[in-house]
Amino acid sequence: MLRLPDAWIWDFWFAREGDTHHLFFLRASRALGDPDRRHWRVSVGHAVSTDLREWTQLADALVPADRPAFDDIATWTGSVVRGPDDRWYMFYTGAGSTERALVQRIGLATSSDLLTWERHPTSPVLTAAGRWYERYGDSTWHDEAWRDPWVFADPDGDGWHMLITARSNEGPVDDRGVIAHARSHDLLHWTAQPPVTAPGSGFGHLEVPQVEIVDGQPLLVFSCLRDHLAERCRDAAACGVWVVPGDSLLGPFDAARAQRLTDDSLYSGRLVRDADGRWQLLAFLNHDAQGRFVGELSDPIPVRVAADGTVLLGDAAPGTPYSVHDRRDVAPDEEQAGPVAPTQAEAAVPTGAVAARA
Repeated sequence: MLRLPDAWIWDFWFAREGDTHHLFFLRASRALGDPDRRHWRVSVGHAVSTDLREWTQLADALVPADRPAFDDIATWTGSVVRGPDDRWYMFYTGAGSTERALVQRIGLATSSDLLTWERHPTSPVLTAAGRWYERYGDSTWHDEAWRDPWVFADPDGDGWHMLITARSNEGPVDDRGVIAHARSHDLLHWTAQPPVTAPGSGFGHLEVPQVEIVDGQPLLVFSCLRDHLAERCRDAAACGVWVVPGDSLLGPFDAARAQRLTDDSLYSGRLVRDADGRWQLLAFLNHDAQGRFVGELSDPIPVRVAADGTVLLGDAAPGTPYSVHDRRDVAPDEEQAGPVAPTQAEAAVPTGAVAARA
């Protein structure tokens, strides 16, 4: 588990180098008081681990750009891949002051060591394509959704794919959420494609998408809370992370058949293999049992796919959303919270010295 004493943590993504997992995450100061303000005071944090449980915090990876820029207000969720030139490519969401952060674009930063990142001169590399996707002002929706890029290599070696949280330009306003698709042959130049999910699936948006093959089954994982389901689909059941099978990593995916994997205590779920090659899901702790925002990273939760295709998470009964409620006290109270992550400098100090400091 990762908890920062001075900052909330929410959406995150991984890169792996050897036995080390690099965690990149959105963070904002707890001094803001109201967690809803965190989205406009955000930077991309960085921590490392070999077991996905104990984390060492490093210097932030990315902060908003100087004005004017497409990302001068926020640098939001993304993903990291290693390119054919052996450099690391971080694709992220940018929001700028020119449009009052209501228009989202996909930015790019690169690094040789996963520690120091530089914005690429081609950034932003992708904006919403009006042929298939809703632009700001096309409807009464509150923003232009074009965020959370998930980039992965084509399974057959034909370039790269990007999946994006987006909205269709047709259908009822509250039911237009789709996963957009784009392609590239060099990680720098991208062309939008039709979405891999259809509008009318019951979602206003499908956030933080990821695709992986688990137990031989291609899966699309995404997140959506009850308030952003289409009104016709809202029931009393809480929801957070969702999963839906597909024929391949590019689907097609029928999001209307998506399974609720967690309740609203967890959000922004990510699949990752542990040191033994087993699939785990991590998510950020979203709401406690009283509905208060938490802003911490969970421990890994085992994931497997049953013979009938049901995705099983931890010890939750088949078809039952996993919850961290009643498993621990997740209230953001320092006296009740888990251990705080050491900084890189502290990690070099003998264990007894760090314990004495705590």
